[in-house]
Amino acid sequence: MSTPAIRTHPSGPVAAAFHARARAREERELSPLATPSYPAARARPEGDCGLRTPFQRDRDRIVHSKAFRRLKHKTQVFVLPEGDHYRTRLTHTLEVTQVARTVARALRLNEDLVEAVGLGHDLGHPPFGHIGEDALHRRLTERFGERFWHNEQSLRVVDCLERDGAGLNLTDPVRDGILGHSGRAEPPRSLEGQIVRVVDRIAYLNHDIDDALRAGVIGPDDLPPGLIDTLGETGPERIDTLVHDLVEHSEAAGAIVQGAATGAAMAALRAFMFERVYLGPAATAEHAKIDLVIGTLFDHLCAHPEEIPATIPPGPLARRVTDHLAGMTDRFCLAQFQALTVPVAFAP
Repeated sequence: MSTPAIRTHPSGPVAAAFHARARAREERELSPLATPSYPAARARPEGDCGLRTPFQRDRDRIVHSKAFRRLKHKTQVFVLPEGDHYRTRLTHTLEVTQVARTVARALRLNEDLVEAVGLGHDLGHPPFGHIGEDALHRRLTERFGERFWHNEQSLRVVDCLERDGAGLNLTDPVRDGILGHSGRAEPPRSLEGQIVRVVDRIAYLNHDIDDALRAGVIGPDDLPPGLIDTLGETGPERIDTLVHDLVEHSEAAGAIVQGAATGAAMAALRAFMFERVYLGPAATAEHAKIDLVIGTLFDHLCAHPEEIPATIPPGPLARRVTDHLAGMTDRFCLAQFQALTVPVAFAP
């Protein structure tokens, strides 16, 4: 694929002065530890925009991507919930980004970078949340000896899959933050990327508690009392406690760190959620069904690669099957499974 030509952007008095004003503002207001917006390091050099910093451009490219729009139909914890108030992968992404920007502003770090990383961190998540991720990983390992980590797939989405294979050509700090947001990966090099890595966990633990309570999977009295005493009784209280703790300890350390007591309480809360919610009876009951759906589609696409859409870039079979499956929304995945397994005459 040919490299797109570098465009010359229309200019006027505001655009002509923007670059200098943006750099002067960052030098004046941001911490010496912040990642500067300029110069923009991209795989394919581009001219700067006259109205947005490079990280703002990355943010806009992510928000306008097809993968970002699909997040509204991807599971966070509960598969295809009937209520209107359960989280999706999109609402999770927005909550992470909002909290991460608060932390970045308090620490005088680059909010534009944090926002772009936050909005892009889960673009590669497959259908059905972590259950779907585990199912896809297992199939890839068994058949091809390869792995599936959603953070690596998120980077592949922005590098290779969007814009019909041309990718979004994001800046290096945004790409690094997306890849490093997961606890399985090396931490991002920037403090801004490290904020998203911690806030991702803060956000999902607390909003998943809210959803689990709404669904009746756990009750208010099930939450460990010692942890509630440390972090707070409600989701907003817990987030407030964790964010204040993160900001104060990070400012003192010159690094993104949590306090020992609060960090230990959050780790214990995460262990509770895995036991009672993520791997609890309600979730486990869906595991076999989702594994059947993902496994059936995976095996079928491996046997019939000609059915993989032409929009998926050329490459090894394992890569093309993964790109197609991981990009599916929950409902599209179920529709494909139904088309393979349910006789047409009996389909609803």
